[in-house]
Formats: sequence, structure tokens, C-alpha cells
Amino acid sequence: MTITIYHNPRCGTSRNTLALIRNTGAEPEVIEYLKSPPTLETLTKLISDAGLTVLEAVRQKESCYTELGLDAADVTDAQLLDAMLANPILINRPFVATPNGTRLCRPSELVLDILPLPQKGAFAKEDGEIVINAEGNRVTPSA
Repeated sequence: MTITIYHNPRCGTSRNTLALIRNTGAEPEVIEYLKSPPTLETLTKLISDAGLTVLEAVRQKESCYTELGLDAADVTDAQLLDAMLANPILINRPFVATPNGTRLCRPSELVLDILPLPQKGAFAKEDGEIVINAEGNRVTPSA
């Protein structure tokens, strides 16, 4: 069983997602995509498998997004993909691929929908938000 996370260790959402994966007892393949960017084929497959558009997979908050003119109305998917490969910081994170599917895990709890193993115990995100209770069950936020 292979679980792969495209991870940025400086991102809290990415760290929380990785910790949720490890809370199942699984040790995923961790790809620090800023150091080892995916190929065009891999990036395209991740985006497609996650059911996203290319624009939804772009981290639009990064300064280079506007600096490169990627916010223009006539920018194509091919141009966005080229920019993401040349500037991996533009790839939204974290993408996780498991035998049960692929997700862009924002928020980190989205990973729970595709993990093949149950949570083994309680889990709280870095900000203290409880996501998994002591019995290993998902906690639904109160409205």
C-alpha cells in the first residue's frame, strides 16, 4: 500500500496532513516537491485525479503568481503548468495520493477521506483543533 504526500515542511497544513497519515501507523513516501518537483505528467495526473482544474491547483497567494502575469484572463492551463514546474512554490499543497484516491488536502482533514487505514488515536492540529478523538474517530466541528 503506497501513500504519497507532496509535502512542504514549512507549511502547517502540509505538516498536519502528514501527521494524520502517520496517525494511522502508515509511513508515506514524502516528496518535498520544492526540492524534487513533479514531472509535467505527474503534476497533470495529480490535478486530474483530484478532480481539480489547473487553476485550482495553483497557489495564487504566492507573489510570483501575479509577478509572472498568471492572473491575466488569457493565461492557458499549459502556461500555468509550465509556471508551476519552473516555480514549484506555485503548486498548492499538500497533494496526497493513496489507493483510495488523490486529494489536495486543504484543509488537512480531507486526507481522512482517502486513507486506507483508520486513525489509531487522538489527533489535534498544530493550532490545537481536535480532529480525531481518543477512540480514533473523526470529530465533527460544532456549528
